Amino acid sequence: VLSHNLCTVLNVPHDPVALEEHFRDDDEGPVSNQGYMPYLNKFILEKVQGNFDKVEFNRMCWTLCAKKNLSKSPLLISEEDAFKVWVIFNFLSEDKYPLIIVPEEIEYLLKKLTEAMGAGWQQEQFDHYKIALNTSREGLSAWELIDLIGSGQFSKGMDRQTVSMAINEVFNELILDVLKQGYMLKKGHKRKNWMERWFVLKPNIISYYVSEDLKDKKGDIILDGNCCVEALPDKDGKKCLFLIKCLDKSFEISASDKKKKQEWIQAIQTTVSLLRAGSPPPHKEARQKRKELRQKLLAEQEELERQMKELQTANENKQKELETVRKQLEAAAARAAEEEKKRLQTQVELQDRFSLELEREKMVRQKMEEQVAQKSSELEQYLQRVRELEEMYKQLQEALEDEKQARQDEETVRKLQARLLEEESAKRAELEKWHLQQQQTIQMTEAEKQELENQRMIKEQALQVAMQQLEQLELERKEALEQYEEVKKKLEMAANNTKSWKDKVAHHEGLIRLIEPGSKNPHLITNWGPAAFTEAELEQRQKSWKGKKTTSE
Repeated sequence: VLSHNLCTVLNVPHDPVALEEHFRDDDEGPVSNQGYMPYLNKFILEKVQGNFDKVEFNRMCWTLCAKKNLSKSPLLISEEDAFKVWVIFNFLSEDKYPLIIVPEEIEYLLKKLTEAMGAGWQQEQFDHYKIALNTSREGLSAWELIDLIGSGQFSKGMDRQTVSMAINEVFNELILDVLKQGYMLKKGHKRKNWMERWFVLKPNIISYYVSEDLKDKKGDIILDGNCCVEALPDKDGKKCLFLIKCLDKSFEISASDKKKKQEWIQAIQTTVSLLRAGSPPPHKEARQKRKELRQKLLAEQEELERQMKELQTANENKQKELETVRKQLEAAAARAAEEEKKRLQTQVELQDRFSLELEREKMVRQKMEEQVAQKSSELEQYLQRVRELEEMYKQLQEALEDEKQARQDEETVRKLQARLLEEESAKRAELEKWHLQQQQTIQMTEAEKQELENQRMIKEQALQVAMQQLEQLELERKEALEQYEEVKKKLEMAANNTKSWKDKVAHHEGLIRLIEPGSKNPHLITNWGPAAFTEAELEQRQKSWKGKKTTSE
């Protein structure tokens, strides 16, 4: 019965003989699903040409499985709506058994239903649901999808009729390839009258019916790449006109308003463009792109997993290598520990040896430090001696300055003595002159003698004054002699100091050569200055003075 009904729905001739021949050796019990599939593929599905009613085929499959799998809990959708959701599931599900619909396709379907109901999409609510879904499974089965839509979780606030209309609209678009539908006026070709029709736009045809129940079909407009659509001006009391041109005929249509007119023109132009490009309908193309994207992501994920496995394998190999290296390191560490032990022992021996050498070096260093200290002390003494010599040099300079000053003072006193001697000589000469004049006047007459006596008395008085002056000069000469003696003593002291410094300098290795003073021979001091006469001349002059003095008396 199953095989016969499938052949009837799919427009495939049924061959009972082939059925009996195929299952001739398997008539002892029920046929399993896996046992029936080879016959189904070979004798039924391979003969399908595609000229069958897909909705009727889906209804037959629905009849076979719905009673067993459909939830018994009450739903907000009817059984007919559940059937349409089931067909949509088969369209959007993945191409592997058991069939599931992935979260991306669930989101796409729920968005379409929400848009058809005129409600707002709750992305946050779906994200929470998607997170909960991904933690438990990869996707939903057909019956779980029916329960999700029938539970009203994503259609809160909507009545059953609105949800049913939204399911029907999405079913028409995705399954029946209905791109647009609605009531419009069509102008007849024979009677040229305007009649209201229900138009249904599909990827290659526009069908129009008497009403939206699609029971009384009035005709089709076959679309191809040569068709075009253009807007017409208002005429004959009709507004919102547009024209569909095909190869064999044209169709004048009037929309209810300008918005509907523009929507229909846009939809027909899009359909014609897709026919020219040979592209599938938009929803099928979008499904194919989503599927390719998922396959790409899945391939990338598989590649990533493969790489992760390779990395894990490489990591395990690395771990093994690291373990081998660790063992080698442990062995090397043991060898290193043994070598370290030997090294430490050698180091201890070297330290002992170095300690002995260090002690010897310390002793040598101590001796060297003592020598350096001694040399430093000698250097300090030498520097002290140099400083003393410098101080002695300064004192010697001062002594020389004192000697120079003493010589200058001596020269001054000598000049003073010479001046005094010159004055004394002048006075003595004047006295001698007066004495001669007195002797001449004595030989004069008594009158003249008296006069001369008077004059003598006057001259005597003058002589006394002169003698007083001479005595004063003599005192001054003695004072000058005393000053000279003092200067001479100072000069002798300076000479002695110079001699002592000379001795010291000679004692200190003769670093400085002193300036020696003049000759120390005794000098004769006369009224005409020191060293003015020799000793014989001085004696002669003294005798001459004594003779003159005796004569005058």
